[in-house]
Amino acid sequence: MRDQARILLLQARGPDDPAKGEEVRSFAARCGIGADKITPWDLIEGPPSMSEIRRHDVLMVGGAGEFYVSKSNLPYFDQTLDHLREVVEFGFPTFASCFGFQCMVVALGGEIVYDSGNMEVGTFDVSLTEEGRSDELFGSLPETFQAQLGRKDRAAGHWDGVVPMAFSERCPVQALRIPGKPVWASQFHPELDREANLGRFERYLDGYAAVMSPEELEATIDGFGDSPEVNQLLKRFLGLVLD
Repeated sequence: MRDQARILLLQARGPDDPAKGEEVRSFAARCGIGADKITPWDLIEGPPSMSEIRRHDVLMVGGAGEFYVSKSNLPYFDQTLDHLREVVEFGFPTFASCFGFQCMVVALGGEIVYDSGNMEVGTFDVSLTEEGRSDELFGSLPETFQAQLGRKDRAAGHWDGVVPMAFSERCPVQALRIPGKPVWASQFHPELDREANLGRFERYLDGYAAVMSPEELEATIDGFGDSPEVNQLLKRFLGLVLD
């Protein structure tokens, strides 16, 4: 049952990153379970084996602090991609968010590029593709919805083997699905609400200030909004793969 789900959460965050614990709590809140049901796994030390993953009911992959898929600067990055390919081949129930989405893109043969000129930080409109509208998970969302984002990397375009589920004005692929398998991923953060995303932006403000003017920073802060439909997505995911 969903409220008893055992979740393994892969994280790419340094030991002093305060978002490490916050991320666990955010995933727990959006899944509707206690934080004690989530086991965090530090990707900086290397990826888990498939046998370790299978000790849990669900795999989730979170965001990242100083690590970029476009720069391949996560330790054990290639090994992480190999393990994600194994997860997909096995068909293990998985949801990957933001950095996890980008890792999944590269693992499946796509390309991630650094594109700070089209970065999305805050709350943005995201629209479903035709396939997304008919998907049993993403199809629960309105055709256009508000989502929390915090990215400079993006998927460069479509590629074989996956089905694009959503897009935005600045990013051609915002979500994907592995056909016939319980594996989904989104560039946006279904685990974050307005307060959590704004707090994360303010924490990393120095980094954003390097690529944004003071006026852009102020406009970004003013643009954070609610994302109620997306914040139900992970509960629906657990219901689909577990109930």
